[in-house]
Amino acid sequence: ADLAEWSDALLPALPDRAVLCGWSLGSLIALDLARRHPGRVARLILIGATPCFVARNGDAPWSNGLDAATVATFNASFAADPAGTQKKFIALQSLGDARRRAVAADLVAALADAGPAHAPGLSWGLELLADTDLRAHVPDIHQPTQLIHGAGDALMPLAAAQWLAHQLPNARLTRFDDCGHAPFLSRPQECAALIAECLDD
Repeated sequence: ADLAEWSDALLPALPDRAVLCGWSLGSLIALDLARRHPGRVARLILIGATPCFVARNGDAPWSNGLDAATVATFNASFAADPAGTQKKFIALQSLGDARRRAVAADLVAALADAGPAHAPGLSWGLELLADTDLRAHVPDIHQPTQLIHGAGDALMPLAAAQWLAHQLPNARLTRFDDCGHAPFLSRPQECAALIAECLDD
């Protein structure tokens, strides 16, 4: 499955003029829905977002992502050891956060039911992250967009969100210092207040 298939699977459940809040891979799905179905999406709230998860060379270089070989190794290790790889992935998500241990514990609890039966879906999600590059389409996304990003995000660097803030026609970026990839866990009250403010605009 590609990103569009995941997006289209969600489309029937969306209310008219939906406000989409996406985190991490969810932000890529939200961007894709906003671009391809603009009449269905009124506004975006993107947390820990990037247009391209993997660093790329060639005609369209991108340095604001993880090394491609590292991502490939990570994805391959997931097939052999899903539990161990998931633990490492959680550690990366909490890296750079002043509340690192508490955030990691919250992520572990949230994924407590992600046993072997969920492993294929998680693996496909990692592959989507590795394969997706929405940079060329970002300027076509005109919905008002609030970007929320942790300054210490080790998975999706702050520079990726800054790029989005400049390339999206109608976006603003709020940076949370001493925060990693999960600001809604690290700074829940501030994150919730910001989301509420967006909804009231």
